[in-house]
Amino acid sequence: MVLGINTLRDALSGTPKLEGESKLPNYFPVEPKGCEKHSARLFECLAGPATDKAREMEKAGLHKSWYPDVMPSPGDEKAAQVVREQEEKGTAAAGGAGKDGTSSKEQSRLPTRNDNPLDECRTFIAYYKRCCDRELKKNHNWILTEPYRVQEEYRYQQQK
Repeated sequence: MVLGINTLRDALSGTPKLEGESKLPNYFPVEPKGCEKHSARLFECLAGPATDKAREMEKAGLHKSWYPDVMPSPGDEKAAQVVREQEEKGTAAAGGAGKDGTSSKEQSRLPTRNDNPLDECRTFIAYYKRCCDRELKKNHNWILTEPYRVQEEYRYQQQK
C-alpha cells in the first residue's frame, strides 16, 4: 500500500489547531482534489451536530440576526424560559442538577448566549483549512479560487 506524501505529512505534523473563533474559510464550500475526505467529514458535521446546535439556539432565541433592525425572537417560549432561568442561576454552563430534577447532561445541552454552532465542527474545520490551503495552490485546483465574471446584461440594474 502506497501512502501519498500529503498523508504522511499530515500524520507527522499532528492535529491542526484552529486559531481564534470557529468560522468557515472564505473559500468554503470548495472541494479541491485531494481534500475529498476532509470536505466530506466537514459537510457531515455541518449537516448534523452544527445544524442541531443552531436549531436549539433558534428555539431559545439566542441566535443572531443578519439584519440590524430585526430582533430575533424565540421559536419555542418554553425552551427560552428554561434557558433564561439557567442563565439567571448561572448553572447553564456550570452543570449540576437543577431543582426540577434535570441532570447535568441535560443542562449541558442547553445553549447559552455566547455559543457558536461551528464549535461542534472545530476539528473538522481545522483539517479542511489545512488541506485546502495546501491543495488550492496546485495547478489542477486553481480554477476553484477564480472569481466568476458576470456578463453585463445579467447584472442587476443600478438605481438612478
